[in-house]
Amino acid sequence: MQTITDFTQGNVRKAILRFYFPMLVTAMLQQFYSFADTAIVGKGLGDHALAAVGNMSSLCFLIVGFSMGLSNGFSVLIAQHYGEKNYPQLRKTLVSMLRLAAGVVAVLTALSLLFLRRILVFLQTDAAILDDSLRYGSVIFGGLFAAIAYNMSSGILRSLGDSRTPLKAIILSSLLNILLDCIFIFVLRTGVWGAAAATVLSQVVSAAVCIRKLMRISFLKTERCDLQNDWHLNYLLMKNGIPMALMNSITAVGCMAVQYYVNGLGIAFTSAYSACSKYLNMFMQPASTAGATMSAYTGQNYGARRFDRIREGIHVCLSIAGVSYLVLGTAMFCFPRLLASLLLQGEEPIAYAAEFLPVCGAMLFAVDLLFVYRNAVQGMGFPFVPMLSGILEMVLRIGAISLLIGHWGFRATAFAEICAWSGALLTNLITFYYILGRESRKMHPESKKNMNLPAAAS
Repeated sequence: MQTITDFTQGNVRKAILRFYFPMLVTAMLQQFYSFADTAIVGKGLGDHALAAVGNMSSLCFLIVGFSMGLSNGFSVLIAQHYGEKNYPQLRKTLVSMLRLAAGVVAVLTALSLLFLRRILVFLQTDAAILDDSLRYGSVIFGGLFAAIAYNMSSGILRSLGDSRTPLKAIILSSLLNILLDCIFIFVLRTGVWGAAAATVLSQVVSAAVCIRKLMRISFLKTERCDLQNDWHLNYLLMKNGIPMALMNSITAVGCMAVQYYVNGLGIAFTSAYSACSKYLNMFMQPASTAGATMSAYTGQNYGARRFDRIREGIHVCLSIAGVSYLVLGTAMFCFPRLLASLLLQGEEPIAYAAEFLPVCGAMLFAVDLLFVYRNAVQGMGFPFVPMLSGILEMVLRIGAISLLIGHWGFRATAFAEICAWSGALLTNLITFYYILGRESRKMHPESKKNMNLPAAAS
């Protein structure tokens, strides 16, 4: 119980930072073993194998990102009920969430395996890496249940203010993943499917750790009345979860479009884009984690109608995003060739990656701020605006890459990212302040006065 945080009480900065840092370490460990996965594949199997694995990244984000968005949407209701201290409704929501998750696992696994080859061919995957991409993707999507189980269970824990248990789960699974990578690739010589198998097995372990923790939380222990199917609650969960899931998938479609154009340039470009994507995902993590923190924090305080605390919280998380930009954006801008050479072997893909990284590094603040504002809007229970911003991201990303790649070549991929980030940021920033102002004005003046007293005392 001591790992659970009530964000509606106490010092705002301390509560956010106490929750944030375990989450940051969790996210960085996830990126580290993804990075290690890539490095082991690239150095152990070569640039073609790296291109095959990297070629799957946007498609994996399409499928896994859908489940992550769904989980985040479901978890907003968990956070709001916890903020209200409405434990019976929280338990009913949890049961409905698990039922819906089981159905999602079955549908996504079947669809992803059925259409995998067709999608890879559509993306202009080079014949030299097609078979390896299929082997890697088949294992990842066959084990989709593990990724969804972890996303759902860790999402619930974060909504309750517990960021330490997911950290423990990722520490264990990261070590296991790297160990299995080395065994499968260097000892057993399995090829790329061994890297995928290592990922799935490590996700099983991380999910088991989180589920075990949930089973030990007293107020989550279900009773017979909690097990009844509630169609209205299912509707509310889907109403909140589907837009956020679609937002991730729509964003992934834009990334797949970029992948399509990159694949058309040749394998060297595919390898370079794979390495650049890994660095972007890694260097986004501090701000992305600030956004995830803001979602849990905003969800609880929105449920408790503590809009004063939401204002304080956004300032703390924006400060974190600003520091992240200054450090990591500078690294991308100043040391692009060094970063590229850590993952790539050939001089040609390293040169291409060195064109991409400084451009995105200079504008990394746009996506850093986007994470904070978008998650704040989601945490208040307004998922449709982030979904619409995801559509805008897709349109801007596809439009930019299609117009610029003929003139600027590989560098156009970086400008496509910047256009997408900037449009989505503006949309969510305006929406956040509009919703917060509107909801604050709805409250009775005496209620706002009373609610400000505890915050002043803390």
